[in-house]
Amino acid sequence: MNSPHALSITDLETVYDILANAIDQAGQEKVPLFLVKLALLNANALGHADIFKNHVQAALQDI
Repeated sequence: MNSPHALSITDLETVYDILANAIDQAGQEKVPLFLVKLALLNANALGHADIFKNHVQAALQDI
């Protein structure tokens, strides 16, 4: 999943920390709603349903 706009390792670590903190802030009961809202906002920003579908499939691997 390489992209010309791929984040650096440092930026990925920052994004991970932001996401982990937001999940904690949302609370266990609201995590699914938070993740759906986040995914829809990012899909809209991405602007390509097929790329989003590929990302979903990649995220489902090995879980």
